[in-house]
Amino acid sequence: MLDGFAEYGYWGLLLASFLAATVLPFSSEVVFAALIAAGMDIWQCIFFATIGNAVGGATCYYLGRLGKTEWLVKWFRIKPEKIEHTIQWLHGKGAVMGFFGFLPVVGDGMLVALGYMRANSPVVMITMTVGKFLRYLLIGFGVGGVLTWF
Repeated sequence: MLDGFAEYGYWGLLLASFLAATVLPFSSEVVFAALIAAGMDIWQCIFFATIGNAVGGATCYYLGRLGKTEWLVKWFRIKPEKIEHTIQWLHGKGAVMGFFGFLPVVGDGMLVALGYMRANSPVVMITMTVGKFLRYLLIGFGVGGVLTWF
């Protein structure tokens, strides 16, 4: 199935990267590596993968924003003062946690939680995109380096 995405080149990579950044269990690295191995431009692969993954991460964030903080009081019996304190922290420096949105498994949940707790949107989007870019940069040049061995 993943090789089907590679057939569509950069646009297939963008779609695979988008799906991988949502809560769906999907891996864009296989498509990314396949395109690099096929001789596609590494910088364009990094660009398309980063854009797709960042849009997928933004989707997780904004899905989280659909939640209501009142649910935490009702379902988990968390005091409203504690919730307000956490929201204030996330509006400040806590939003930089979006950088770690690139992490497998926990990154998607973290972005949903940042949205749910109304973290500063621009800061989350910027730090998340930087993290995802650096991830694909490392993977891209790592794959490119390994391919030079063969």
